[in-house]
Amino acid sequence: MTCTLILPCRDEAAALVDLLPRVPVEFEVIVVDNGSSDGTADVAARLGATVVHEPVPGYGAAVHAGVLAAATEHVAVMDGDGSLDPADLVPLLDDVVSGRATMAVGRRRPVARGVWPWHARLGNRLVLGWMRRRLAQESPNGFVVRDIAPIRVCRRDDLLSLELRDRRFGYPVELLQQAARAGWRITERPVAYGARARGTRSKVSGSVRGTVRTARDFWRVLA
Repeated sequence: MTCTLILPCRDEAAALVDLLPRVPVEFEVIVVDNGSSDGTADVAARLGATVVHEPVPGYGAAVHAGVLAAATEHVAVMDGDGSLDPADLVPLLDDVVSGRATMAVGRRRPVARGVWPWHARLGNRLVLGWMRRRLAQESPNGFVVRDIAPIRVCRRDDLLSLELRDRRFGYPVELLQQAARAGWRITERPVAYGARARGTRSKVSGSVRGTVRTARDFWRVLA
């Protein structure tokens, strides 16, 4: 194994049944159970994933727990809701292993109407526009990312060296911000973005309230 795939999960049992068997052989899997009540941990363990329990709620808390538990040189992070294809991790990993990038990220390309609600797309666009203007002078390599890194690969030690502090939904924004300031070479590839698995619900784009809460976390990091 050359890379650990970290799946931060809360009530994603229905998605993991289909997702985990499709993870490419280059990746071992850590499922971070962030307070699930639907048997997520049991499903993950039955399908061969390592399970880490993180009692502190929050996306950043779950990702950080997975990074600390990983034992490989490279780590990948992807949502565990079934909306992303784990096969898309392979070219991202190759970008990092080959030295083309310090971090490789995916840019979502919806495969059907309605899978990316308008309020989530709008929030994504506003945050990235703000970051692009703010980091234009601060980043040695510029800032060209067009999505908030829903799927990404980098070296574990590089990630830990950023000393990210956010433990909520602002984590990926802080990651991009600090990586740009540190002069990381970031490549971005299009990745297919589909519907979530039936029986799961997005904590971010599943409602306007969830999107507003996430946007609040984003702006707190940027402030």
